[in-house]
Amino acid sequence: MWELTTGCKPFADVEHDINLIFKILDGERPEITEDTPECYANLMRSCWNSDPKKRPTIFEIYKIFDGWSFHRYYEKQFKQAKMWNTLFEQAEIKRKKLIESGKLGPKKSHPKAIYTSRSLSFFISKCSSASSYSKTKNLFLDSNRYLDYTSKELDLDIDIESRPNVLGIKRNIEELNVNSYGNNGKY
Repeated sequence: MWELTTGCKPFADVEHDINLIFKILDGERPEITEDTPECYANLMRSCWNSDPKKRPTIFEIYKIFDGWSFHRYYEKQFKQAKMWNTLFEQAEIKRKKLIESGKLGPKKSHPKAIYTSRSLSFFISKCSSASSYSKTKNLFLDSNRYLDYTSKELDLDIDIESRPNVLGIKRNIEELNVNSYGNNGKY
């Protein structure tokens, strides 16, 4: 949710190591930007709750999002709809200004900010209590020499704007098929 409001990956500017795990376990979260609508920020905070039982379920999140979008479709019938529309539209305008000013947007990633899957359960289970911090940190540092690797993030987004008109090509192919096989497109 945070990445959607900022365009940045959380904790991209710090090394993803045992220290970050401890900070997150201690409640550190990315800073919510000033352009984020309060209702969205509150939902995000509830999703970040350290107690998984207090986090909203996917169905509860769906109902909240559906409520926001439901009001968009029936704006003329509901007064609250205008409030939701205005709130999110103003947030989007403010977000774009922050991006243009350079106050918001992707920053240079730390070389050891790793966004690929790797098993951390061993370290997390050892971090379950604050008293085990130094013991766990030393254990991690000793074993880290075997886990020391750097991943490379690949930009695999499809840039639709630089692609030719895919629908036009598909339509041309369909027209060729129709012309090749007769009017009904069958063999």
